[in-house]
Amino acid sequence: MKLIAINLDCPDPLALAAFYQQATGLEPHPRSDADFAGLNGEHGLFIGFQRVDDHRAPSWPDQTVPQQLHICFKVEEDLDAAEARLLELGAAKPDHQPHGDRARVLTDPAGHPFCIIAR
Repeated sequence: MKLIAINLDCPDPLALAAFYQQATGLEPHPRSDADFAGLNGEHGLFIGFQRVDDHRAPSWPDQTVPQQLHICFKVEEDLDAAEARLLELGAAKPDHQPHGDRARVLTDPAGHPFCIIAR
């Protein structure tokens, strides 16, 4: 079995795909549209973003609306620089930061938590 795709529910697939494309440099899938957008990753891994009406963003770390998925990214720059770049792109930084200096938890524009980890 080989993992080939990860899909995130969201209110605006094209906007969320644009955020992750700018953050990662992955190539947009040519058939992306307002209902389902995607990015082509390394080794055939695809990241998809599907429109869900009345999407409710996760309320991490509170579990009122569970996170359901947590993506981790290794960054080449130091954590402060990576965090600043991602915040500029539209990410947010929750107050709760459980990893100390090893990693940072951010949320994407649709509210999904993700971690950045230094090399």
